[in-house]
Amino acid sequence: MAEPGVETRTRSSEITARAAASFDPVGRSVATARAFVRDTLQGWGHSDVVDDAVVLTSELVTNAVIHAGTAADVLCLRTAEGVRVEVADRYPEREIPMQGGSRAVAHPDRENGRGLLLCAALASRWGVEYTPTRKHVWFQLDLPQRTVGTRSAGPVLPVDLLPVADERVRVAVVQIDRNGAVGSWNDDAEHLFGYPADQVIGKPLGDLAAWPHTPGIGTGLAEALQLSRWEGSYGIRGTDGRVVPVYASHLRVRDTQGEASTVCLLVRDYERAVLQTPTRAPAADGAGHDHRSADPFEVFIGSPAPDDLDGLLQRTVERARDMLDGDAAFLLLATDDETELEVRATTGLPSARQRFARVPVEAGTGRYGSARMPAVHEDLTSVPGAVPLLGGTGMRSVVTVPLKVEGRLTGSLGVAAEASGRYSNEEALRLQFAADRIALAVESARLGELERLRRGSLSFLVEASDLLAGTLDRDQTLALMAQMTVPTLATWCAVYTISDQSSEPYLSYVLHEDEDRIDGLKALLSKIDPPDPVPTPGARVWTAPAHAAHQAALRTSMRELGLGATHLSSGIGTTLATASAVGGETVVLPLVARNRVIGMLTLGKPSDDHFRQEILELAEDLSRRAALALDNARLYSERTAISQSLQRSLLPPGLPQVPGVEVEVIYRAAGEGNEVGGDFYDLFPIRDGAYGFAIGDVCGTGPEAAAVTGLARHALRLLAREGFGGPAVLERLNAAILDEGSRSRFLTLLYGELWPQEDGSALLKVVCAGHPLPLRLRQDGSVEPAAEPQPLLGVMEDLELYEQTVTLDPGDVLLCVTDGVTERREGTRMLGDDGLTDVLTTCTGLTAGAVAARVLRAVERFAAEPASDDMAILAMRVPEPHGT
Repeated sequence: MAEPGVETRTRSSEITARAAASFDPVGRSVATARAFVRDTLQGWGHSDVVDDAVVLTSELVTNAVIHAGTAADVLCLRTAEGVRVEVADRYPEREIPMQGGSRAVAHPDRENGRGLLLCAALASRWGVEYTPTRKHVWFQLDLPQRTVGTRSAGPVLPVDLLPVADERVRVAVVQIDRNGAVGSWNDDAEHLFGYPADQVIGKPLGDLAAWPHTPGIGTGLAEALQLSRWEGSYGIRGTDGRVVPVYASHLRVRDTQGEASTVCLLVRDYERAVLQTPTRAPAADGAGHDHRSADPFEVFIGSPAPDDLDGLLQRTVERARDMLDGDAAFLLLATDDETELEVRATTGLPSARQRFARVPVEAGTGRYGSARMPAVHEDLTSVPGAVPLLGGTGMRSVVTVPLKVEGRLTGSLGVAAEASGRYSNEEALRLQFAADRIALAVESARLGELERLRRGSLSFLVEASDLLAGTLDRDQTLALMAQMTVPTLATWCAVYTISDQSSEPYLSYVLHEDEDRIDGLKALLSKIDPPDPVPTPGARVWTAPAHAAHQAALRTSMRELGLGATHLSSGIGTTLATASAVGGETVVLPLVARNRVIGMLTLGKPSDDHFRQEILELAEDLSRRAALALDNARLYSERTAISQSLQRSLLPPGLPQVPGVEVEVIYRAAGEGNEVGGDFYDLFPIRDGAYGFAIGDVCGTGPEAAAVTGLARHALRLLAREGFGGPAVLERLNAAILDEGSRSRFLTLLYGELWPQEDGSALLKVVCAGHPLPLRLRQDGSVEPAAEPQPLLGVMEDLELYEQTVTLDPGDVLLCVTDGVTERREGTRMLGDDGLTDVLTTCTGLTAGAVAARVLRAVERFAAEPASDDMAILAMRVPEPHGT
């Protein structure tokens, strides 16, 4: 036998769409199921019934996964009449909860069974079905009837009450393809934004749109373009770089081939009346098929209810103000710990100044000092500060009531009037009744917003961590920190850094979402003392920028006005713009890494705006990651600077001018941040008319190889200037290397001495100890080795080396390289000695610099991959006499 109000048999209707999902028996499945139903119905274009469906699904899935303790299967069906949602659990023995002999549905204060009570209140039809293995609870929501003929009409209004528009209203028509790129762009779009069609067609709309970026809050641009319909405000950045506020109406369409696109109609924001869809009044009960009493929530809030939290709250305050004939209304939401209330919606008040401001729940003793109880103030002038939100607004009387869900304070709703004595307990009861009607919907929307925010915040932090981990450059890290916070978390950002504990904070980076404001903001912050480097975690308010900007604007205004109207300059405009930019709340978050404050991250809002707590918590998480990245960049920069300084000390300070001989050296160290590797070179005067030269390669890399490099270069100079010949110099260097013991390294070395001759030639004596042989290029293009191979250094104690004499005639070239040149590889191919010889053959008649450059170019072109070994090229050429 069916229970009262419960249908056990469904009406037959053709199913036009279906979506199903299963959810594990864990608490987080409830939120996932809500999102599944919301996304499904939004995708079907049934936003009218989304809120009711989500509320009912949430309760029924909770019954399944929490109370029944089984997995839940959710099935969404679309028919011509409406939407049907089925929730099944695998606990068929668990019957629907009833009470007493009347068989009424369980009391709403009980957790168990409240979902069925909501089904009875909200659904068009609902029912329960049992099978041997599972229990199904289903509900159906009928779609609102669309009237035939006129969709909406307004009364005849006097001309002065009509909305304002330009002399010619321009409607930009922009079609966006399935990839988000502009497909068409009409003449009005070009006039409004300045871009001709050929400059924007094919480009993503996201390159032009200034869309709100707060993570997880609201719909993003890509999501909005996928919805069947969307309407609202955003900005388009024009050719001059400034953002043009627009009101947009989007419609998703498909062409005859089934290709989807989105048509966007855009007008200037103040002309929104041209496109804005009028609010639909609740439909009259004329259909005759549904005789349910009007839902008190819909009576108060209107139908359809806004599907986003901000829209719902704004509609609430407007209806509350109208219901009590007030001049202003406000709605505050409680924080998780119920100690503070955060301003979320106002009407008739300066909302930009109040948004996200916070007031305590308990503002004083007695019932009128607590937001947990209804309160009526007949005249605020007799109790100054009783309602901090209304200070300085001119409001005299006010009535406030709490929003509660399951006995827990979730918010506060108030209506105020400029006249005193306007409200009594009767109005408080009316407003409390309305608050009770909308409290559940507000809390549901708030939880949905928090869920989206947390999901978006997690994605934001993951992306931020990846970006910060991708660089070890200090300046780039500072820029990333600022760019990730503006405009996602704040309107402007400043980063202060502290080099050491004895240093004062230094203003290192400033960014504002409007580039024209950066210079003025930087100048303002440079004139005030930086915030104190307090290591206490969390955001703290910093009032100095707003105070300094206000004082500067006041002084500038008085100075300009004193000069007379004809002498007004642009300076006041810049100062006032800066004051507006930093006039809101400013917070400072410490950048703490390795138990030390290394800087501060400063975030600001414009014109009396405030930060919401969730954004501050997200900024705190970001500051911790950014601090570690900044400190890593600092340590890396210091290490790199020290390493490069030491490496530069291993290279000769400069090459001397050798009379009658051209000398060119090209050096390339492999590895990021390396200026010197295992290869080295040198050219130095020994005595009058004689010069020593060397090119070598130490086995291995790192500090040990660098130590041998330094030893070899300095030992060569010292021994050569003591008068030792080439073999003696290398034999003593070999002994010095072996004396290093375990720190010693093999060394290949080509060492020689050079004597320019009066007849224009040059005499060389060379010793090639295990090094690639030097090559001699003659004027006729022939190439031959200029020395014979001998043992390398650092291996054997007793070396017997000898030197060879080479004479370079005018036009001859001597080329010396390290094995990074000859062993250049591309797969299994290697340049080798033969390849180097072929390159040198083509260098006849070139200068020493041109020879070295051609060899380097040939090495680089031999393989596509960057070189993995150090390279040194030393070219010496005896020039031909002039006139030959």
